[in-house]
Amino acid sequence: MQATQIPARGKTSEALLQNIPLFAGLTEAQREQIARMAVRRKVQRNTTIVHVGASTDSLFVIVQGSAKVLNRDEEGREVILTLLGAGECFGEMGLIDGSPRSADVVATENCELLVIAKSDFTHALAENFDLCLNIMKSLVLRLREANRKIESLALMDVYGRVAKLLLDFSEKEGAVRCIRRKVTKQDIAKMVGASREMVSRVMKDLETSGYIRVEPGRIVLNEA
Repeated sequence: MQATQIPARGKTSEALLQNIPLFAGLTEAQREQIARMAVRRKVQRNTTIVHVGASTDSLFVIVQGSAKVLNRDEEGREVILTLLGAGECFGEMGLIDGSPRSADVVATENCELLVIAKSDFTHALAENFDLCLNIMKSLVLRLREANRKIESLALMDVYGRVAKLLLDFSEKEGAVRCIRRKVTKQDIAKMVGASREMVSRVMKDLETSGYIRVEPGRIVLNEA
């Protein structure tokens, strides 16, 4: 769930692929082949990039920005399945099993994407064993994250679910762990299955108890 900072301006598609985990281990020639397939696309904040139920025709890689993967019930209430940042991809599952999109993906910031058509990506998979391995690793990671989320929803109270989510979002920075990705209390509420008011109370209690410290542009997790 960690995001990777990828400066996009002035870089070729091949240069961008070097910093994306999905394409790690590929040779320069292999990356160039995939880069020739990729189309760069910019979308504005709050744009729905893919719609649940739509046919799966492309793989998307986030170069800059962030997005949320979500489902809605019949009354329009959202459940956020995960948040995606720079360096992460979506749409790979449908390319493998041919199923329609299983969720909406909405840009939470202005985004730059690399879009690779299904036929091109399938051809690349057939020729690149390392790419196949990386896809499998990506799917395994998604499955493990789903299992952890199911476990936390079943076994933890709201306090524990919020604390675990903050820990999952944090990255090591020197001697501390920090959260720099933009995530609102409303987003957290939709991910842990609680109200925004409850999440606000939990966050306030975590801060008062000294477990977290809210600073401009980041949340610092204090060591117990």
